[in-house]
Amino acid sequence: MSMKELLEIAEHEKLTEYHGLKKQDLIFRILKERTRLNGLMFGEGTLEILPDGFGFLRSPDYHYLPCPDDIYVSPSQIRRFGLRTGSTVAGQIRPPKENERYFALLRVEAINGQDPNLLTAKVFFDDLTPLHPRERLRLADKATHLSTRIVDLIAPIGLGQRGLIVSPPRAGKTVLLQQMADAVCRNHPDAYVIVLLIDERPEEVTDMERKLKSPNCEVVSS
Repeated sequence: MSMKELLEIAEHEKLTEYHGLKKQDLIFRILKERTRLNGLMFGEGTLEILPDGFGFLRSPDYHYLPCPDDIYVSPSQIRRFGLRTGSTVAGQIRPPKENERYFALLRVEAINGQDPNLLTAKVFFDDLTPLHPRERLRLADKATHLSTRIVDLIAPIGLGQRGLIVSPPRAGKTVLLQQMADAVCRNHPDAYVIVLLIDERPEEVTDMERKLKSPNCEVVSS
């Protein structure tokens, strides 16, 4: 479904403040409004499948760790739609019944922002053909830092690029990563950036979250 068609649906259903939303966010708003009108709740999260066959939708607000707000996903739904750990699933949910601890997913409305019935032809990530990067990520612009401009000149990066920063302690590698993430968000608004901080101090995490305010950037800490 095109963006134009989604905007027409949003206008027809009298949604407010939907202009400027990205396609996936607009789909989420439409589905959420339809569920609200039908008297049901709507939930979304990243699926983690447990060894017993069932799974939970984890929330980015809790850095994808187990929490009371997780949404239970039954084994039958996982098998029916071919769900895998890491899939972003959205749909109708119900509150926990007696002797239940978690919300439960009633109906799958979207998987990774797409119609779940259209995903049967999708190729698994492990089966894709690896290729060298073909599209360059520009880090420099008029308001950029000098360090990202130097990276552009000396070690340019592209979509699909793997890289490693080798640096002694307190040499500014975290700041450089922060500036690179900010540059990607500004120069490539269609890209989604995930910054993973492992064993960082809480104040470092807060600083990273405050510096990277783009809606397309997510900061996750361990």
